[in-house]
Amino acid sequence: MNQNKFTELLPGLPEDIALECLTRLHYSTHGVASRVCRRWCRILQSKAFYYHRKQTGFTHKTACLVQALPSPVESKPTGQPRFAISVFDLVSGIWDRVDPIPKYPDGLPMFCQIATTEGKLIVMGGWNPSSWDPIKDVFVYDFMTRRWNQCMDMPEARSFFAMGATGGRVFIAGGHDESKNALSSAWVFDISSNEWTELPRMSEERDECEGVIIGSDFCVVSGYDTENQGRFKSSAELYELSTAQWRRVEDAWGSSQCPRACVGVGKNGNLTCWAESDPNVKVGACGVDLGYRTLVTGSAYQGAPHGFFFVENNKKQGQNSKLTKINVPDEFSGFVQSGCCVEI
Repeated sequence: MNQNKFTELLPGLPEDIALECLTRLHYSTHGVASRVCRRWCRILQSKAFYYHRKQTGFTHKTACLVQALPSPVESKPTGQPRFAISVFDLVSGIWDRVDPIPKYPDGLPMFCQIATTEGKLIVMGGWNPSSWDPIKDVFVYDFMTRRWNQCMDMPEARSFFAMGATGGRVFIAGGHDESKNALSSAWVFDISSNEWTELPRMSEERDECEGVIIGSDFCVVSGYDTENQGRFKSSAELYELSTAQWRRVEDAWGSSQCPRACVGVGKNGNLTCWAESDPNVKVGACGVDLGYRTLVTGSAYQGAPHGFFFVENNKKQGQNSKLTKINVPDEFSGFVQSGCCVEI
């Protein structure tokens, strides 16, 4: 980080010490601290400051979950559940909820996708919760300002696509179009420039696939083509950022079930299925890697209560570690559709 940009941050202190003072502020105080002066605001909102905090170990890992909201006690549940984004702080154990997207105050778009990069949360696509029409909306949430920003729409409406983010860019691939045709096309969105760029197509169509970042590469796991609906492939395709090309990986997905939300990435980059890791999360499994622990949610059977568990990310045992049940507040005990780890 170029510290010459951060002179006289705190009167009477050398600039390196003043910078370290700002670095140690908890992310929840950044909104207030940014109002001290314009210089502080520029620093706290800069990409360079985020990476400085990350490099020095002062970022904060939280689980962001697309989670069903509880039904009002006085009324019976009707229709489809409403979803919001829940936030779980691993260190403090505190649960919270992100403010609704202004365009969708009554709940997130159905089956929307989420990903994270550079401490920001990206929500993309899904179905309009009122009309169920596929949408192209893209929103970015800044945890410092606690505000949503609507960005340039997706180039085309698609549902159940793979999504992953790294280095300030969001990658999407596969899914299906408005006519239910599986897709092989892929795009990348640059958050800073607010621009979309088309990528080379994958070697084949992949509907209901899952996207994960492995190292710095974007991996599209399993899925099926138009003619073989529901028959999930064992292969995956890896978009290598270094070559800007796709590489097919055979026998990457060892499960016959849908990979969405339940893909785990081992220490060597091998893929595993959280739904097959323990009988308690056999249905609706979702795993969010938080570093030394993974938060895993799911049910033992259809209609069973949704359970929340920790798995210690033991270097020797990997994902074979046992699940440890954790208690969560009632208002955060609903079904988890998907999730990601946001390093704030």
